[in-house]
Amino acid sequence: MLFGKLPTPVIEIFDPVFKRCGVRVLVKRDDLVHEQVQGNKWRKLKYNLLRAKELGYKRIVTFGGAYSNHVYAVSAAGWLLGFETVAIIRGEERPFNHVLSKAVAFGMKLEYLSRREYRRKDSPEALRLLERYSPCYVLPEGGTNHLAVEGVSELIAELNFDYDYICCACGTGGTLAGLVSGLAGRRYCIGVSVLKGGGFLLDEVRRFTSHDNYCVLLDYHFGGYAKTKPPLQNFIEEFVFRHGIPLEPVYTGKLFYAVYDLVRQGAFKRGSTIVLLHTGGILRRGDPLEARSVALCPA
Repeated sequence: MLFGKLPTPVIEIFDPVFKRCGVRVLVKRDDLVHEQVQGNKWRKLKYNLLRAKELGYKRIVTFGGAYSNHVYAVSAAGWLLGFETVAIIRGEERPFNHVLSKAVAFGMKLEYLSRREYRRKDSPEALRLLERYSPCYVLPEGGTNHLAVEGVSELIAELNFDYDYICCACGTGGTLAGLVSGLAGRRYCIGVSVLKGGGFLLDEVRRFTSHDNYCVLLDYHFGGYAKTKPPLQNFIEEFVFRHGIPLEPVYTGKLFYAVYDLVRQGAFKRGSTIVLLHTGGILRRGDPLEARSVALCPA
């Protein structure tokens, strides 16, 4: 099993805007849980890897986009634990980006499906790929299933202090569902969609929990999944310079930008304590603090 450094630390960040608006902002540094398999990915994979091992599988097959932190995490976990790993990637084959190049370095095999076929995971082409690699343990896109939600829910027990909100970035809804499940109706959870058309995330969370103490913000995607714009990149650079905490533009940058914006708008009442879940992510070459990224690849 991948042993994580638990509990992950919680630190307070100080900023004039927080003082002016009368709120405290804490960061749950889940990016530090494991050197290669960071944050929510470690927690989502925990029970899935145990189940795959119990069932005797030697190969894990999963799905994801070309910038998927989940795909990278599965490749790293497989390399560390001796699983063969395969990822079915959305879209046409293209030169490797910083995520896929690291996944391949961990020994992952990549297969590609057109966006049309990918949307239909039961399409003949998708089923043919799964059959080719059978027997295998299949993980859904983003790793979100009931075992993943259970793993994320355990994070709440590590927050043994008073707070009012916990906030996370959302790609498939699994992390948000896990937090809401762990809260069990206590306090409030805010999800920030990192992709366009994130309204479906509400339905995804409802699949895993009956609690309703959460919302999903849909206006901080900056053009869509893995898309960015100058205001986001400028925010990330300034934040890293002031606080020394690495952010990337796919997930964590959008989350932190959204919370800062909400604080400025007065969305949180004075005296509130807000926890931001830092889920890690792979920094690209040239990104702030790239040299200090904890997403390591094998030599």
